[in-house]
Amino acid sequence: MMYKDTLSVVKTNPVIVALDVPSASQAIHLARSLAPFVGAVKIGKELFVSAGPAVVRDIQSDGIPIFLDLKFHDIPNTVAKAVAAATRLGVRMLTVHASGGSEMMRAAVRAARDTASELMAPVPRVLAVTVLTSMDSAALAELGGETDVASQVERLASLAVRAGITGLVCSPLELPRLRKLLPPTIELVTPGIRTGSEKVDDQKRTLTPREALEAGATWLVIGRPIYAAADPAAAARSIWNSLQSESPIS
Repeated sequence: MMYKDTLSVVKTNPVIVALDVPSASQAIHLARSLAPFVGAVKIGKELFVSAGPAVVRDIQSDGIPIFLDLKFHDIPNTVAKAVAAATRLGVRMLTVHASGGSEMMRAAVRAARDTASELMAPVPRVLAVTVLTSMDSAALAELGGETDVASQVERLASLAVRAGITGLVCSPLELPRLRKLLPPTIELVTPGIRTGSEKVDDQKRTLTPREALEAGATWLVIGRPIYAAADPAAAARSIWNSLQSESPIS
């Protein structure tokens, strides 16, 4: 049965497409062509570093919700200032690393709330990244400490929720355990979504879109299966059509 208890999503389409392209012109064209078939677009480090805040403003001018995925990880004051700046850009979601600790995450949540209040604007979702989906037990072992991916994800997820975070970025394979561990209002945003037809890449912990929704995902971050397709709009439309009959979001 589909998971039904993710409560705070306002759009009916759970697909967030990653605009992992190097130029503003490519990103704007891609965002506009995909807007009818996705719930939001994600701007990550490559695009933001090459195109800057202007690309956020340009895409938002078309009314497309933006997930700014820069994974802030620094001292609390620096992260708070970065979150405030992102809030002033009007993004709907942004990310911090849960491994930055409780104080840093609390500062991020306060900055988002306080800046949005000053602007009389919606408060962006501050999402905490647990363990990157490219990492497995061997990669964790290189860092020292916990080597079990699932245990580390659960530890960081619990820490984030105690710090006031209301959404997490996690591998789809951690979804069932997190849904049992966390309050049902916590949004779970899952990268590592693959349709099954792609070449093997650096994502080690993946599920299909439907499998991820069935496991309890709120949002699906889909990159290469859409933007690298011969026809990105057709790929996005196909994924959305395949999910509409039993979407977990109403």
